[in-house]
Order: sequence, then C-alpha cells, then structure tokens
Amino acid sequence: MDRFVDRADAGRRLADALRGYAGQADLVVLALPRGGVPVAYPVAQALHAPLDVLVVRKLGVPFDPELAMGAIAAGGATYLQRSVIQSTGVTDAQLAEVIERETAELHRRELLYRGGWPPVPVAGRTAIVIDDGVATGATMRVALQALREQHPARVIVAAPVAPCGVQRKFDDVADAFVAILRPLSFFGISQFYVNFDQTSDDEVRTLLDAARGATAAGVPG
Repeated sequence: MDRFVDRADAGRRLADALRGYAGQADLVVLALPRGGVPVAYPVAQALHAPLDVLVVRKLGVPFDPELAMGAIAAGGATYLQRSVIQSTGVTDAQLAEVIERETAELHRRELLYRGGWPPVPVAGRTAIVIDDGVATGATMRVALQALREQHPARVIVAAPVAPCGVQRKFDDVADAFVAILRPLSFFGISQFYVNFDQTSDDEVRTLLDAARGATAAGVPG
C-alpha cells in the first residue's frame, strides 16, 4: 500500500499533481486547519501562491467523535449528514451541544491563526482548498459552501488521499477534484501516513507566518 511519510511529504507530492496551476496570478491556496496546513504549505510554495486558512470544525458523533455527522465553518455555514444522525440515534439536544462546543472552538482557532492578519481575498480568484485527506467529505463540503459565499471564480478540492467515489459529493460545489490516492479500501486517513501525529497550533501559526512573510516580501507562498 502506498503511504506518505508525513504531511509535508504528502504536500510535496500533491504540489506535483497541481503543477498545472503554477504561476496563475489569481491563485490562492486555502488550508483546512490544523492538518491541512502542513500539506498546503509546500503546495503554496511550489505554485507561488498566497496561503490562508479556511477554518472548519467537524461535528463528531458524541460517543464516536471521529465519525462526522456534519461540520460548521466560519461565516455560519452548516452541513449536517442526516443519515449519520439518524443511524446513530443522536438527539436534537446532543446535536445542539456539539454545535455549541465546536462553534466556540472554531472562533478560538480563527482568532489564534489569523491574529491581526486579514483574510486573503478570494473573490474572482481560483481557490485550491487542501486538507490532509478526505474521509466522509462532511468537513470539506461545508468549507466549500462557506467559500462559495465569497464568490471565487473556480474552486479546486485537493487532498493526498480520498476514498474512491467520494468526489461525487462535491460535484455541485467544486469545479475539480484532485487526489493522489483513491483507494477502494478506506478505513481512515491515518492508514495512508507513516507519521500522522496531530498538528499543533504552534505549527500552524509558524507555517502561516512564514507564508505571509514570503508574500509580503514579494515571493507568494
């Protein structure tokens, strides 16, 4: 089974798959934190594009947090997977509690990662949205719904790995879908990485500061 060494390795390999976008003046790379940032950083460098975050929080089933029953994004976008909610028996009260908790965490992270930096404008631009992998698609989908409200010209979903067929979930919100690995047997994103340690807030801020510094110096990404 093909695996990535770590997120940086996955980002370099993903950058090779996205070379066709290099040099576009209207390009912006958006990462889903935290794990998407170390993947997106080498992509932004290789494509000479500015890097920013698109803050999204997965809504995990209360007794199985890794199982997504939806997601929320900055700006108020919400996506619920009703089939998961119904099959797991999650009550309205439990759902409301998870949404309240994850909304607070979303606001905390957006303030932490952005600091005093304004968002990179996306209106009329080609936006490549990157995560360290796509599983159910819930988190990525709500990110794209929120992004579409900013009126980008094109939206490209890019991830190192995604289960075969999941791209169909994005047909109405993305213009293209890029994944290096599309396995038929998929139990979780971590199975396709040798090192899948959790990305820290400090690592996210360090990479974003480096990308912003390069952009300010006239070398985007």
